[in-house]
Amino acid sequence: MSDFDDSDAFEAAAAPVPQKGPLSQRAMSARPAPYLEGLNPAQRAAVEALDGPVLLLAGAGTGKTRALTTRIAHLLTLGRARPGQILAVTFTNKAAREMKERIGRLLGEMVEGMPWLGTFHSVSVKILRRHAELVGDAELHLKPSFTILDTDDQIRLMKQLIAAENIDEKRWPARQLAGLIDGWKNRCITPARLPKGEERAFDGWGGRLYATYQRRLLELNAVDFGDLLMHCVTIFQAHPDVLRQWQERFRYILVDEYQDTNVAQYMWLRLLAQAHRNICCVGDDDQSIYGWRGAEVGNILRFESDFPGAQVIRLEQNYRSTPHILAAASGLIAANKGRLGKTLWTDATGGEPVRLIGHWDSEAEARWIGEEIEAFHGGHRHSLGRRSLNDIAILVRASHQMRAFEDRFMTIGLPYRVIGGPRFYERQEIRDAMAYFRLAVSPTDDLAFERIVNVPKRGLGDKAVQTIQAEARERGLSLLEGAASAVAVGALGGKGAGALRQFTQAMGRWHADALDARVNHVELAERILDESGYTAMWQNDKSPDAPGRLDNLKELVKALEEFENLQGFLEHVALVMDNDAGEQAEQVSIMTLHAAKGLEYPIVFLPGWEDGLFPSQRSMDESGMKGLEEERRLAYVGITRAEELATITFAGNRRMYGQWQSSLPSRFIDELPEEHVEVLTPPGLYGGGYGAAAAFAASSMHDRAAKADVYNSPGWKRMQERSTARTQPVHRTPVIIDAEPAARFAVGDRVFHQKFGNGTVQGIAEDTLTVEFPTGFKTIKAGYVQPASGASSGASTDDVPF
Repeated sequence: MSDFDDSDAFEAAAAPVPQKGPLSQRAMSARPAPYLEGLNPAQRAAVEALDGPVLLLAGAGTGKTRALTTRIAHLLTLGRARPGQILAVTFTNKAAREMKERIGRLLGEMVEGMPWLGTFHSVSVKILRRHAELVGDAELHLKPSFTILDTDDQIRLMKQLIAAENIDEKRWPARQLAGLIDGWKNRCITPARLPKGEERAFDGWGGRLYATYQRRLLELNAVDFGDLLMHCVTIFQAHPDVLRQWQERFRYILVDEYQDTNVAQYMWLRLLAQAHRNICCVGDDDQSIYGWRGAEVGNILRFESDFPGAQVIRLEQNYRSTPHILAAASGLIAANKGRLGKTLWTDATGGEPVRLIGHWDSEAEARWIGEEIEAFHGGHRHSLGRRSLNDIAILVRASHQMRAFEDRFMTIGLPYRVIGGPRFYERQEIRDAMAYFRLAVSPTDDLAFERIVNVPKRGLGDKAVQTIQAEARERGLSLLEGAASAVAVGALGGKGAGALRQFTQAMGRWHADALDARVNHVELAERILDESGYTAMWQNDKSPDAPGRLDNLKELVKALEEFENLQGFLEHVALVMDNDAGEQAEQVSIMTLHAAKGLEYPIVFLPGWEDGLFPSQRSMDESGMKGLEEERRLAYVGITRAEELATITFAGNRRMYGQWQSSLPSRFIDELPEEHVEVLTPPGLYGGGYGAAAAFAASSMHDRAAKADVYNSPGWKRMQERSTARTQPVHRTPVIIDAEPAARFAVGDRVFHQKFGNGTVQGIAEDTLTVEFPTGFKTIKAGYVQPASGASSGASTDDVPF
């Protein structure tokens, strides 16, 4: 339905407002403007620069939303435009609501009659409903009552089109086609304008399916979200009279988060702004982090060439973070070449430097962060006082990193929430995999059977499942046994019967292996996911989130290594998830860096700063230097989320594909300005060596760490001398991990560690030892140490061997 009414007619709204002389405007201009009080000089300049194109280059925490909403209030107060003549677009409904509420508070009254304050899509819907008949042709065109398809409807429609062309949907899934078409629409490319080289996408069917899909949408009188902007742009380009009407209507245009616009949004804005040229774009090129979903940082970088004579106003005074945090972020982002440039500063003084600490492995990283959070919550960090858990956030580069923190926090009873997505064990792929494991351990688990019997697709429809259920009820069997019986008696036929027979036979093998103590349960889990076809299902899925789901499955298999068998792991997950049920008053926030944009927390932990993980190797492989610069912008966003304290951590070793692998510290670490970073990395982590160790040893940040007082022990100095003199790698004998390693040791025992040398056991907790080494106390898994006697021939008691 149309959102227009009689009072919303073009003629009334487009009538020009007198700019000088009339009593009404002079009266409006004479009204007091208390909303200008408290603005800093740059913010005030942004508010008062009303005419012509303006780029408001607003750094993190510089009050850009206040400047934008105050500018709208100023336009209304001065009578420069009526509410219906101001177009203000944002990316989220939440941001649009907040903007409207702020304007109301500034003016001391409710803001009515601003129909053009909203998201790109909500505004485009209103425009498109008025001109729907211009989409299509005389024979078939869109009607104003069109419906908007959601993602599920899109996928269902595309599956129908793929099937109609006899294309193998397993090899060429509908989600891949949906992503392809959405990318074209984000670039405002219609089927008729599709480049020849891209027509052959999707095994040569891309262009044809795109045209068929668009034709089918018209037949259904429907559009998808990508159409909302693309249709508006094509109407504006094909019908100058329509464009002229809208240009005259919108005397002032304001855009939030301009750095996140895609090509279609950019073209839409440029077309509407050509008449009055009173466009104000607010954004930060240093926070453009959504290139993977079509955002073009080049839109903001070329603003001055797109709008000659544009004013560029920089908001650089930060009201959020301490000087150390701002200096660290500014020093990091300065390494990017493609940026307009600005330097954040603050009137605040003092504050803690950014902390940097490396850990032996990812489990030690999660354990240390958990202990730090408990210390902050208990008030044991005197410089910051007692802090609520709501004040603390952990920002990770990839969702699979969350598993270590979630497991640790559930184990120690630390309440947490996952922002922007489900918790690790609540994700679709994890629940599916767990259902496979549950059924392998307990073949009578009918709920697990129902979840996975047709995942991946085995040609079993609802009728086949009903047949299995009837067979099981009639014979008093579990669903798995009922499935085997139904196949045996011929109750099921066709392709589905053969696939079901293979499934039940495979589940029988997996169950026998799950009961056999000689079978490695980690290898069994990997085999279940591979032989069932579940891993291949996600490998063949071309949707953008498929690689992340595969990473999560690898992380799940990795978690199994800490348990004796599959059943022990399943019990652990069931218990901790049950204990964690219910909302807590205070919770630590865990989220990805992408989900953290726009948020702020007093205390922020940034784990996993290792090359390949952050910056992401996938991003660098796919986009080269452009991808690296976006990763650096993501690091900048992460640091600037912190108000009082930012802590960057990395691990020297991570378990990858069942094997420990050394990892290089992120290249971003050495781009941080040293004077604003406090290094806490323990000795022995990167004290020389080859590969990752050698690279970090040569870094300037490592040099700072070596000069700190805590590193001046005799053992540390000898280790440094020996690592400098060494010319050949030293062969290391693999450590044999005991099933119950902690039971071998008692307090006071002398032990040997491959990195830290000989030490004395001072405490034992489950499978973890607290050991005093020459370099200080360490908390270490018992499996990583050996009794000192004979562990390392020729090693003195205070050596750190390599």
